Amino acid sequence: MDGEPDEMRSLGVVGICKEVFNLLRSHLRLFVSLAFTLVLPLGLVIFCHTLVSDPLMNKIGRNENEKATEIPGSPAAVRTQNRLDAEFFALAIITILYFVFVLAFSLLSTAAIVYSVACIYTAKGLSYAKVISVVPRVWKRLLFTFLWANVLIFLYYVALFFIFVILLFLSAILNVNLLILFIPVVILFYCLLIYFNLVWHLASVISVLEESYGIGALKKSAELIKGKRRVACVVFVVYGMCTIFVVSLFNIFVNSNDHVNNYFGRFFFGLFLLLLWTCVHLIGILIQTVVYFVCKSYHNENIDRYALSEHLDGYLGEYVPLKGPVSLEALEAELEDR
Repeated sequence: MDGEPDEMRSLGVVGICKEVFNLLRSHLRLFVSLAFTLVLPLGLVIFCHTLVSDPLMNKIGRNENEKATEIPGSPAAVRTQNRLDAEFFALAIITILYFVFVLAFSLLSTAAIVYSVACIYTAKGLSYAKVISVVPRVWKRLLFTFLWANVLIFLYYVALFFIFVILLFLSAILNVNLLILFIPVVILFYCLLIYFNLVWHLASVISVLEESYGIGALKKSAELIKGKRRVACVVFVVYGMCTIFVVSLFNIFVNSNDHVNNYFGRFFFGLFLLLLWTCVHLIGILIQTVVYFVCKSYHNENIDRYALSEHLDGYLGEYVPLKGPVSLEALEAELEDR
């Protein structure tokens, strides 16, 4: 990272974007390699899932409509039910594989890119092989944070459900239109959801670069983001809008036959959107990593490059801190055992 900690304290949206551009420019070959081996497969899984699951769900819908017109127990109804069972089974397998691959590539790409930025910041020697060798040691920490974040999101949706039930009762008792009560709640819900996703993304960086992970990383992320909340929210929302824009273009022009009937045109445009999504996702991870260092600097938390370097070396087994004095006799005994 080009900026010194004191300089990064005052970085805004434009400054963060410039910092990301400098990172890409100075280590373009490394980040392109990571993008093509970890980020692009993630996008390929997401886009292919849409291409496979949408037609299958449409087919299930048609078969269900056909079954509704058939006599229960008739041979035609039995055949339709058998087709539905096979289609639901295929959809379940596809969904399970989708979540497994998305989770794997998402965690691996995040770990690799965050680690790379930290190595650049500490001026450590960096290579693609070194980054890839570290990833398997980091992903478990990220997985623990991911699971905690999803548990909290699930509880958040459960809370929204109960709030909706309460609003139903209130609208009936007070004779008030439900939309008048529900629209402000929905707006607040999505604002808080965006903020929580921001906290989650920053917690992923903390899980790689610090000892905290899981609920501890989420708590630390919420504290760290204070003071830079507006800047972080702006860059996160812009990143999210760019992602939604690319995926929407894919659904409209590639996944649907309404606009582009030429298969070659759909293929090449889909390939272009896949590469564009890969660039957006790579930049998104770089941004959340830079935001982490900006927030650390803003809170006057000294970024000890030596300590961070030792923490990164721990993933490679290059540095193991001593927990107590080591006698010469103990060392000789250890060597003899080997």
